[in-house]
Amino acid sequence: MKCKNAEEALNQAVETAGYPLTGLIHHSDRGIQYTCFAYMELLAKNGMQASRTEHGDPLENAVAERVNGILKQEWLSLYSFENEDEIRKVLIPAIEFYNKERPHASNNRLTPEQAYKQDKELKKMWKNYPYTKTHISVYQ
Repeated sequence: MKCKNAEEALNQAVETAGYPLTGLIHHSDRGIQYTCFAYMELLAKNGMQASRTEHGDPLENAVAERVNGILKQEWLSLYSFENEDEIRKVLIPAIEFYNKERPHASNNRLTPEQAYKQDKELKKMWKNYPYTKTHISVYQ
């Protein structure tokens, strides 16, 4: 959870994107690695906007949180790691697969890369569930 690791990952994403990321909305929680000055400056330099959960609640941006959940559940949970290099050997191909090969119901069965390259806006295919008293009590 270090700023330098987040910066490195963002730089890698920018370099390998193959197209401008201007206008991209970068969603994260309020972790220090995403709010440090250098990271925010890197987002701005590349024309990206920062979006953060208001209270650290993943339901505030379910689509972005789903990406993290898929990577953790479908990839990282299958392995044990001794160091950062071992994590990278699994995570980098997983992200490539997720972005370029795995179709998503919320993207009209397109991959994220295909959806991003489209000229038209995608129809919203996901649901945001309203808070209920029961839901709120779980987080208190």
